[in-house]
Amino acid sequence: MAHNPTADDIKRDARSAANEAHGDLKDGARKIADDVRDTARELSDNSGAARLKERGAALADDAVETGKYYAERARETGQEYADRARFEAERLYEAGQQKATEVAHYAEERYDEVSEMVRRNPAQALGIAAGVGFLVGLLISRR
Repeated sequence: MAHNPTADDIKRDARSAANEAHGDLKDGARKIADDVRDTARELSDNSGAARLKERGAALADDAVETGKYYAERARETGQEYADRARFEAERLYEAGQQKATEVAHYAEERYDEVSEMVRRNPAQALGIAAGVGFLVGLLISRR
């Protein structure tokens, strides 16, 4: 039997993906900070301005690529969860429609049975209705 994700499952998966992306971004930022510190250390060793320029450009490119990667990943994850939510909503709607049809059919059958019973035994039906009315009146008057 296939597992149909609930709204809580989808929310939990989205939270997990967001936490994972947050951790990855944090790690990426830490790596960039470490690279900047290394570059600053190298500069203090008189490595030269040209090398600093190259290293800075490389760090900027890495940051842009990392940002693009996580933005695309977040977009894909969002689309996946939107598709799951849409599927679940459609499934629930169809199940609700089916149940409503079953209830309507059941109500029609019971109505036909009660209607036939009242036609066959009108005095009995009137007595039952009066008794039910009396009980409802008692219950309402006690409130």
